Amino acid sequence: MTRTALVLGGGGITGIAWELGILQGLAEQGLKLTDADRVVGTSAGSVVGAQITSGLDLADLYDLQLEPPDHEIGSTMGRNDLARLLPPLLVPGAPTRKRQRIGRLSTKAHTPGGDERIEVIRSRIDVTDWPDRELLITSVDTDSGEFVTFDKNSGVDLVDAVAASCAVPLVWPAVTIHGRHFMDGGMRSTANVDVARGADVVVVLAPLPQAFSRATSIAAQLRRIGPVRSVVVKPDKQAALDIGRNVLNPAKRADAARTGLRQSREVAAQVRAVWPH
Repeated sequence: MTRTALVLGGGGITGIAWELGILQGLAEQGLKLTDADRVVGTSAGSVVGAQITSGLDLADLYDLQLEPPDHEIGSTMGRNDLARLLPPLLVPGAPTRKRQRIGRLSTKAHTPGGDERIEVIRSRIDVTDWPDRELLITSVDTDSGEFVTFDKNSGVDLVDAVAASCAVPLVWPAVTIHGRHFMDGGMRSTANVDVARGADVVVVLAPLPQAFSRATSIAAQLRRIGPVRSVVVKPDKQAALDIGRNVLNPAKRADAARTGLRQSREVAAQVRAVWPH
């Protein structure tokens, strides 16, 4: 039996919309990636992962991206802004040590807790219970730098897990869960593809395909886990223009969704070549 994995990377508010546009467009072409045996979600991808594994209608989720983003809280985070997080990562040390440095920046910038953000996430995903399917949501402990994956057996509320995965350092406060503080899973890798280890087929949707290091790049992680077939979908030039530089801008949500839908037609052949159907 061929085991499939859908990996949904981070990318802010526009990343959510772009991923839903890609998924909806592929579904219209008979490629239902939402049926994957394992779904891995990081940051924006954790939102999409929670939604598509919970029985919500994909077409409805896409249509919601086209509506006014009244419940979203905007901020600023462009690709260049990610460079602000680079210095702590460039100082020599173990990966956990580097993530600890980012964690200290996070807790210094904002008092951990994240109650307001949790309510935004609750409104955004419109689900509260873990699905019966295999959904893995990534995050990082701000104190220890430990990389963690939450699932239905973790004893963690689904909304809290998604909020933690979306807690971008310097932008949003870390989320407190059982006395520990957690930040964006993208601080380890923008997609955390290696969480899909064991899958024969891996499809990666990567709104932000950049990596902090070669070791955490999507290509390197795919090589390490060695799926039989894989494909990585990232925004093309037109999509990058449509999305804009600030991935946390709610006003660009609809544009990101539409360009994802458009791009799905261009990547369908690549996906069809690897996805069981």
